[in-house]
Amino acid sequence: MSRPARPAAADGVGLRALRTFEAIIRLGSVTAAAAEVGLTQPAASRLLAQLERHVGFELFYRDRGRLAPTPDGLLLFEEVERALDNVDRVYDLARDIAEFRVGQLKLVAPPSFLEGLLPDIAAAFLAQYPKVHLTIDSHSVEAAKALIASRSVDAGFVKLPLNRPDLRAETVMVSETACVLRGDDPLAACEEIDPARLRGAPLVLLGLGRSSRARVEAAFDAVGVRPRVRVETHTVASACALAARGVGVAIVNEDLARGYLRDGAVMRRFTPSIVHEYAFVTSAGAAPTRLAAAFLALTRERLGAV
Repeated sequence: MSRPARPAAADGVGLRALRTFEAIIRLGSVTAAAAEVGLTQPAASRLLAQLERHVGFELFYRDRGRLAPTPDGLLLFEEVERALDNVDRVYDLARDIAEFRVGQLKLVAPPSFLEGLLPDIAAAFLAQYPKVHLTIDSHSVEAAKALIASRSVDAGFVKLPLNRPDLRAETVMVSETACVLRGDDPLAACEEIDPARLRGAPLVLLGLGRSSRARVEAAFDAVGVRPRVRVETHTVASACALAARGVGVAIVNEDLARGYLRDGAVMRRFTPSIVHEYAFVTSAGAAPTRLAAAFLALTRERLGAV
């Protein structure tokens, strides 16, 4: 919607002239008004004269060096006062935005990331920017990618590879694969556990149909072992909880599993090496928002990412 046309003279009315006019009426003195707005008395007088020329009528009666507002001046003063209050609110808001005192950040993350690593990072972020509203949702991998690419959210944590040119990725975590099991399981005596040692052992596996799951199954296939999958699940938290209860040996992301070693569960490195790489992902169609960049910086700091 276009704005209505203004008189040409209105374009020449400067903000400082309006502030000077408002201060003169409020303080009753050109000298006091000049001091408040940071001008000399002659400079304030010149601005006032310029403002009167622009508006086309007298704002003050002059009587032997003293100023008294005209009725037109008083009428204009009421509107100028409201306008300057609005301008000040705009400046205050701009300053708050620049200093991260207000704003909104929308993120997506897989459940295991959200439940394991992100609470500490989010808490530190909100302690640093207490008036920012933070939203973190979980979606399927493909849904998360679509939300980020369309900028429906500001950013997200996604497992690599992305295989999408419309996304930009910054690696924040590279983790090995580990086995989580009960401390009294005989396999807990091993420093490393490979598929041969897991022959016949009940397993808790994640990510059916995903590349990481395919690599786990390939490791078993390479030594001629058929994995005995007892439970399929979708989060590291649930896999670790099942392992702690003796349901089976969970094969999971090592770094994500560290926060879930409870109830006597222990972790041992899985061999051969299977690496999990996660990235902080934004849309390739625009630069990351300032709040997203701040969250990424804090994530790198907390996770020790390169």
